[in-house]
Amino acid sequence: MYIYGKNVVLEYLKKDLKIDKAYLYKNFNDEYIVESLKSKKIKIEWLDKRDLDHLCPDNHQGIVLRVKDFEYSDINEMIDKDDSLVVILDHIEDPHNFGAIIRTCEAALVDGIIIPKNRGVSVNPTVIKVSTGAILNTKIARVTNLVNTIEYLKSKGFWIVGTDMDGTDYTEIDYSGKIALVIGNEGKGMGDLVSKNCDFIASLPMRGTTNSLNASVAAGIMIYEAIKCRK
Repeated sequence: MYIYGKNVVLEYLKKDLKIDKAYLYKNFNDEYIVESLKSKKIKIEWLDKRDLDHLCPDNHQGIVLRVKDFEYSDINEMIDKDDSLVVILDHIEDPHNFGAIIRTCEAALVDGIIIPKNRGVSVNPTVIKVSTGAILNTKIARVTNLVNTIEYLKSKGFWIVGTDMDGTDYTEIDYSGKIALVIGNEGKGMGDLVSKNCDFIASLPMRGTTNSLNASVAAGIMIYEAIKCRK
């Protein structure tokens, strides 16, 4: 897969991850990145802007790397602590939302993120770019069935906290112990079966004319509320 952007590249270099090839704009002038690539004996191909844009049409900042596909984690790698906190994304579709949620989860030291294999965004170059490299420090598991996964988490002692407009004020929920926060789809919210399997439904107060928040914003509020209550 191709990844791009200076912050992501710097994270790859810092972690000494395998890079197959680097594609740089012919006037790229970040000497640290260039020298780091050369010191690791990574092949560099210098391109004009048109060719680089063709390779990666997004804001690549003059650098694109070819790397191996993202490796997902096993769900059991993120649920073994007595106070594990994980985030379940119920068919999030926007890669910018996903990337922003990853960034928040890494900043808050969330133990992991769980996504479905189908009908939702997976880890792609845009997600990696938006996460600004935070994805390299975040466990992400991809599962076949969210409801079965929720049942499995419950068997491991988790309480499942979903998010919806019609629920309990999010500040009145007990977030101690093992918690899985469920963030619903941008347009439809949580699926019916996922919602029915939640132990609590948390609502964020909407005092203006807007009736919902961006998924990544809602996730950030819920994550930090859970952290605040678990101190």
